[in-house]
Parts: sequence; structure tokens; C-alpha cells
Amino acid sequence: MSTPNEPYPETKLWNVPNVLTMARIVLAIVMFAILPFKFYATSLILFVVAALTDFVDGWWARKFNQKTQFGRIMDPFADKALVCGTFIYFAAIPELHDLFDCAASTCSCPLSKIPIGVATWMVVAIVMREMFVTMLRSMVESSGGDFSAKWVGKWKTTLQCFDLPLGFVILIMGESAPCWLKVLFVALLYVVVYLTLYSGWIYVKAAMNMNRKKD
Repeated sequence: MSTPNEPYPETKLWNVPNVLTMARIVLAIVMFAILPFKFYATSLILFVVAALTDFVDGWWARKFNQKTQFGRIMDPFADKALVCGTFIYFAAIPELHDLFDCAASTCSCPLSKIPIGVATWMVVAIVMREMFVTMLRSMVESSGGDFSAKWVGKWKTTLQCFDLPLGFVILIMGESAPCWLKVLFVALLYVVVYLTLYSGWIYVKAAMNMNRKKD
């Protein structure tokens, strides 16, 4: 039981959700540090663990009423750092630029002649959207508005956390990666880009509606 001088559990800074959020940032930093050395298997494990903390900390905060202003700010920052940072690194890895450029003589993939993969414009679009939505959230919530995540934004995050591990698996397998896995990765990548831009527009409309109501 809390004493009169002791803060309520939901107002404590270092509660379980906030610790998980900070752990996600640390895991992301470690992953980014080892990616240039091509430790893709370890990076995959770190990414999956970090992504799982995102789902756990949100569930824990709602279940045990441990929502804090710190967590409301740091949780989306940790998500964006993990996802955007991984996309940026993927854009810098040549093997992911042209996924179907297979040198193996036994390669029978019908897309082997099409240069397709992680394109720079995709990563720029994703990062710009995240930066813009973060700015909107700061403006809206600083004026007392509610800028909670929309369903399309949650689907976007879920697909990102499912698609990016596929990229790690492809890097781990190299030229032995099956064609269907590459097709799935690219298909989900385009869906992620679409949902990223679409959800950004949804947030823009929500902010505009809030502004009209105040006027």
C-alpha cells in the first residue's frame, strides 16, 4: 500500500513499461553497432526482442494502470528509433537493393531480371512520415488535444515489426534464400510504405479537425 508521501504506481518513472521502453532503445543501439560487422543473426534476435518489448510495455501499462507522461513520449520515440534505424541500415546494404539478382545458375525465380528491393525513396518516405507525425503529436498534445494512435498506425507498426525480420533472414541465408521469401519481404515492404503514408495522412486530417473544433 502506498504511503501519503509515496507516488502512485502509475506516476513512478521507473515502472515496468518505462524500463521496457528504455531497454528497447538500448537494444536498438547495440543492434545498430553490430550491423556494420554483418552480425545479422544476432541483430535479428535483438530486433525481435526489442519489438516484443513494444507489445509488452503497452499491455502492461494498460493492464496495471502504469501510464506516465514519460512513457507516452518515450514509447513512440523508441519505436521510431528501432524501425527507422533498421530501415536506414537496410538501405545501406547492397544485398537488399536488388534482391532477385541471383548469381546462382540454378536460380529459377521469375523476378531474377527485375531490379527490386529496399529503395532509398522508401526509407526517406518512412523516416519523413515518422518525423512529421511526431511533430504533429507534440503540437496537438501541447495544446491539450488527444493524439492517440489510430488503428492504421498500429497495423503499420505491426507489419513493420513482421517485415523487417524477414530482411534479416534473407541476409542470413544469402543466395540460398528462397524466391518466395524475397517476394513476401518485398510485397510487405510496399504495403508498409503505403500504410506509412496513408496513416500519416490520417493523422494530418485528425490534427486539422481538432484545429477546426477549437476555432
